[in-house]
Amino acid sequence: MFRIRINNDEKSPMPLKFYNSLSRQIEPFVPLHQDAVRLYTCGPTVYNYAHIGNFRAYVFEDLLRRTLKYCGYRVIQAMNLTDVDDKTIRGARAAGQSLDEFTKLFKRAFFEDIKTLRIEPAEHYPAATEHLPEMIELIQRLLDRGVAYRADDGSVYFSIGRYPQYGRLTKIKPEDMRSTGRVRNDEYAKEAVADFALWKAYQEEDGAICWDSPWGRGRPGWHIECSAMSMKYLSPSFDIHTGGIDNMFPHHEDEIAQSEAATGQPFARYWLHCAHLVVDGQKMSKSLGNFFTLRDLLEQGLTGREIRYVLLGGHYRQSLNFSLQSARDARAALQRLDDFAARLRQLPNSTETDAPGIVQPLLERAETQFRQALEDDLNMAEALAALFSLIRDVNRQIDQQTLARPAADATLALLREFDRVLAVLDLDREPAVPAEIESLAEARQEARRQRDFAQADAIRDRLLAEGWLIEDTPAGPRLKPAN
Repeated sequence: MFRIRINNDEKSPMPLKFYNSLSRQIEPFVPLHQDAVRLYTCGPTVYNYAHIGNFRAYVFEDLLRRTLKYCGYRVIQAMNLTDVDDKTIRGARAAGQSLDEFTKLFKRAFFEDIKTLRIEPAEHYPAATEHLPEMIELIQRLLDRGVAYRADDGSVYFSIGRYPQYGRLTKIKPEDMRSTGRVRNDEYAKEAVADFALWKAYQEEDGAICWDSPWGRGRPGWHIECSAMSMKYLSPSFDIHTGGIDNMFPHHEDEIAQSEAATGQPFARYWLHCAHLVVDGQKMSKSLGNFFTLRDLLEQGLTGREIRYVLLGGHYRQSLNFSLQSARDARAALQRLDDFAARLRQLPNSTETDAPGIVQPLLERAETQFRQALEDDLNMAEALAALFSLIRDVNRQIDQQTLARPAADATLALLREFDRVLAVLDLDREPAVPAEIESLAEARQEARRQRDFAQADAIRDRLLAEGWLIEDTPAGPRLKPAN
């Protein structure tokens, strides 16, 4: 009887190590509380369809979530939806719509897209516009503590000069900061160039998009949104905060400063950052013609799981190159996985026994290698290597007709465990074969029984022309798409 160590929520959590951007070191992961790991992941700004660079980060965050669960932890995840900022306001005004009408389309598209990529839903998806009271309360606390100030125009700013701990994440010194990117967008009537907006006073270009506050009409700054929502759904101190490396400064740095200044407690204990995605070796740019949304790629004939496989393939802290060739490689790898699962499912029950002591060690070794790779800062290259080594070794046993039905079932069970993390396998899906293709396959089989091999070969060629391969296996012929 086959037994492999299956990781589930009833078992003790396994050790994990992550590269913490805050310390610049690989650290053992020790959660704050025993009941659950609290995870905050930066979500989309819903002013357009998300592009594959965004989804590289979202797939990484899904990998992290799934790995935590695979290793025995319960996870409480919050992912924000930024539905009010300069981009969403400009988009709504250009479209002649209310902010809610404009962002609703892209919120719906985001949830459709993450389903296509098999990204597991978070427990909470807080939208910024639904949490103004929490943001206003947090801003008031910062004013009361003397680290924020009101400008003459009614805006409220965080004073970096009054918070000497600023810069712990990026190791940046306040005196070296310049007005760039989102920092420039925060300039209204600040005391210092490095200060950032907590509340932006109403400006004419905001149109009808504004809220009342103790400081007058306006809207929240970008950074305060994440602090307020993460505190509400996780706690003032929580375990892990993630996002793209481009958000380290100023966004994540500002989150730390305003959160810890308000509470006097550590904010997130572990910071994990995902590196950039490039396309054909170049930064994504519409002018270069290499800027793709998920929908663009689906229209080109790729599938969600093929795109997911590519996005999983590289280590999250290394830049990932997306290309049509990498997508073709993903298709071939997934076909190999599908073929292997089909061989296991179709193994006849008449097989009596496996080679003694061969398959059980293969499964145990693969499970150990896969788990250890995940524990080592989500080392997907090694995890996938463990998977494909298992396929090679078990295929060899099938070829030698030494694999018993119980061993095949145990192998499928282990693949299901791996897919709790990978989410790319279709272990139970047989391709839908049209009736006319089935008839041709039966005619070929009859020709083989009649030893009319010329006719059998002609039917095989016709099947290939129709887009189907036929393989002769110990369990009988098997059809699969030719791709």
